[in-house]
Amino acid sequence: MRRITGSALPLAMAAALLHGGAAQAATSDPLRDLQWGLDQVRAEQAWTSTTGAGAVVAVVDSGVDFSHPDLRANLVQGATFTGCENQSPCGNGDFRGPDGENNGDEHGTHVAGIVAAVTDNGIGVAGTAPDATILPVKVLEDGSGSFEEIADGIRWSADNGADVINLSLGALPGVQALTLTGQESSVTEAIAYANDRGVSVIAAAGNSATALCNTPAFEPGAVCVASTDRNEAKSWFSELPNKADLKAVSAPGGAGLLFCEDDIVSTVPLGTGSAACGEEDYDFYAGTSMATPHVAGVAALLFAQGRDREEVERVLLDTARQPLTDITGVYSPVFGWGIVDAAAATATPVATAPAPTTGKGGKGGGKPRR
Repeated sequence: MRRITGSALPLAMAAALLHGGAAQAATSDPLRDLQWGLDQVRAEQAWTSTTGAGAVVAVVDSGVDFSHPDLRANLVQGATFTGCENQSPCGNGDFRGPDGENNGDEHGTHVAGIVAAVTDNGIGVAGTAPDATILPVKVLEDGSGSFEEIADGIRWSADNGADVINLSLGALPGVQALTLTGQESSVTEAIAYANDRGVSVIAAAGNSATALCNTPAFEPGAVCVASTDRNEAKSWFSELPNKADLKAVSAPGGAGLLFCEDDIVSTVPLGTGSAACGEEDYDFYAGTSMATPHVAGVAALLFAQGRDREEVERVLLDTARQPLTDITGVYSPVFGWGIVDAAAATATPVATAPAPTTGKGGKGGGKPRR
């Protein structure tokens, strides 16, 4: 089976943590001052109108640590599609997988914290959409998974209450040729399935510094996310966010070079934080994997306002700003439509008609229960 891998860079050459801060931090989370990514997407300014309550983000990834105190309140039971033998799914989305072991699968927990870590609770970090629900779906083991497993995770998420699917994973450059020629279609078809059910799919551009979004971000209907550093420059490793349907934006993903504070701090499975960055239950990663959940979190803020998928994605693209200039409505091959802007997006008047009070039309399982 062809494999897809997670999209975080290993933090080589990590240096001692330097404390410098974001002037806008206004929560009790002690690491909030180091979350420059939240400031770059202007998340806190959006929280006066929406915190994501009621929106569900499926983190289709390597699973999540259910015991993490900065995630527990926002987690629901998910599903596991990798390592299954007699039936699939075969677990609840825990990062350990069916064998009960952590095989280097910290990635999904980090992504989940960027989306919706519990905020203003006096520990750790703040989430982009602090009251959104995280639905963990494990499709990667030891950092990789098959197209079929990932497609199954996407479809399951769409059928089990997800409003947003976060795909911080990607194939190698060149695999787009397989999907364009139809030799590989499972993930392409799964994204279309999710879109048809009103679910927005947000996917990482990739970390190989090539000119096109890697698959699955390259596929029709997915929103491709490239990475920026803390200075709003393109991250050196990021693919350029180019694809045929022009559904492409940028978001903070870090520098991936020397200093911990130049990357994205978030939750990791308890006790797995790197000593170099000075945290046991949190760590600093870089990659388009880290950019993607910033966008998924902003999408959750918009869904929580009662918008449908088409409106959420239109607003995300229309209000994204080109770095440094803040110009909107201009597409760039380096940044797509620009860096997502939660404040501007959530301030856009809601056009979607109110949803029926009986639940989400067309979705099989409705919202997951806590």
